[in-house]
Amino acid sequence: MEKIKIRGLVFSAGWIFLTWGMIITLKGFWDTFLGEPEANLYSPHKWEFITKSQWFNWAGFEITYGIACIFIACALKAYAARVPEYIEKKQNPL
Repeated sequence: MEKIKIRGLVFSAGWIFLTWGMIITLKGFWDTFLGEPEANLYSPHKWEFITKSQWFNWAGFEITYGIACIFIACALKAYAARVPEYIEKKQNPL
């Protein structure tokens, strides 16, 4: 019999979603309050190519996406508690 770790896979996926969600949420808040698009650096007038409304829509999307990833991480952590730590599988003779 071969033992395969299952809970660790779910737990690892949860950590990946949590980390990614935190990074994206922080970037969204940065873009909302302090950031500006790179197009502002290269245009003759600020906010000529990308309007503030478009930029805030993008920042709102980043925040929403990040929070969704954090919720997925929480759901995976709750699911990992119900999953068995190992499953046993017959070893393939090949």
